[in-house]
Amino acid sequence: MSVLSSFFAASLSAYNQVLIIAYLLVFLGLAVYGFHRSQLVYLYYRYRDHRPEPIGQMRELPKVTVQLPLFNEMYVAQRLLDAVAQIRYPRDRFEIQVLDDSTDETQELCKRKVAEIAAQGIEISYVHRTDRTGFKAGALENGLKTAKGEFLLVFDADFIPEPDTLERTIHFFSDPKVAMVQVRWDHLNRDYSALTEVQALMLDGHFVIEHTARHRSGRFFNFNGTGGIWRRSAISDAGGWQHDTLTEDMDLSYRAQLKGWRFVYLPDVVSPAELPVEMNSFKSQQFRWAKGSIQVAKKLLPTILRSDAPLSVKTEAFFHLTNNFAYPLLLLLSLLLLPNLLVRTTHGLREVLLIDLPLFFGTTLSVAAFYITSQREIDRGGWLRTIKRLPLMMSLGIGLCINQTRAVIEALMQRESGEFVRTPKHGVVAKIEAWRSKKYRANKTIVPAIEVGFAAYFALAIVLAMHNGHWMSLPFLFLFFIGYAYVGVLSLVQLR
Repeated sequence: MSVLSSFFAASLSAYNQVLIIAYLLVFLGLAVYGFHRSQLVYLYYRYRDHRPEPIGQMRELPKVTVQLPLFNEMYVAQRLLDAVAQIRYPRDRFEIQVLDDSTDETQELCKRKVAEIAAQGIEISYVHRTDRTGFKAGALENGLKTAKGEFLLVFDADFIPEPDTLERTIHFFSDPKVAMVQVRWDHLNRDYSALTEVQALMLDGHFVIEHTARHRSGRFFNFNGTGGIWRRSAISDAGGWQHDTLTEDMDLSYRAQLKGWRFVYLPDVVSPAELPVEMNSFKSQQFRWAKGSIQVAKKLLPTILRSDAPLSVKTEAFFHLTNNFAYPLLLLLSLLLLPNLLVRTTHGLREVLLIDLPLFFGTTLSVAAFYITSQREIDRGGWLRTIKRLPLMMSLGIGLCINQTRAVIEALMQRESGEFVRTPKHGVVAKIEAWRSKKYRANKTIVPAIEVGFAAYFALAIVLAMHNGHWMSLPFLFLFFIGYAYVGVLSLVQLR
């Protein structure tokens, strides 16, 4: 019996060691991506004053085609067309293409609005496809066959471009090496709900810090699929719109920059857009972006790493394209937290220094610095307002990890791009407006039920932590519990 007891004791000790090593390795992976976020904040401040300026003014303004890819956008299509018709630019050098793949009432709404705008003397055409090959990329590619412009300005259906958009962007193309100019997204319904406030905070971090840091430090950055203007010859030179990934915008961006084309980012030029007001629509959008970025990584990262680009460019491209690998790591961390609590019979200073404090600094401080900086730079009410939203934002990021891990796995396992699942847009901006009566809905999946299961898992972990006196672990356990509960329960409720 003593031999058997010794064997089980040794096995348990080995299991505990493996568990702790796995925990620390997962945390180390997350810490690397957290450090990268801090690096972007550093680059932002280092190059903050390197504001882009056009090298000159175009003597003769070129022809511009505004391309509007649509698919079942009955609540926002007319709003978009009205806004585009107000863009200030010489009418003899301005063209609008409505690239409508819709299968519902959007078709007739767009046809009527196109006729109305044409009667104002604006050159506008309606292009409808019955075969959605290539989805959005296919629609843009098809539009090139008849587009007359040397430059192509693209807007998605949920955007409302400002009238001075072209006035503030077109002259950057006086540099013949500039392929694309991207403007910053703003948010029409930021204050609609806690969900839209958190989404706005997340996107502000991307557009204020990431894009600015990458552009001004000479790294590659990407066209965001909308709110940007392309030189037509650059699209052709880079190989055109391709639809073997779900993020055709990111794919074309990297191919063009590998060809030597320059991109320009203008954070002071904004284009307001509507944020998803419903959790499942938001998750659908995030799923597509995550899956698409991993597909682009599979497709282009080997080429980027073999290229003659500087090491700083290659390193940033690696982190940019693989950033969503943090979600499977976060999911593994979620699964390891409870077993880690069970094997930690003591909770002394050594455990706090080795496990709790690194978790705190790695998951909290880098995120706080990143988003506080973004809100400060666009003057959104100071750091106190941001800090109040940070816990919910971090919880939301945790709650998304099952949805996003699924996206990463699909991207790694599938050869084809998969279906382009659109984000339903409801035309909802003011708080008094309701979205529940709208016809568009996100697809149903089993993911919300799994998320609720994880919330229950962390409820158990919280009870055990309190019972065993692991008080330092409680803030993080509550963060995980709230994240899974918020995302999962809200998804299930809104699906009904």
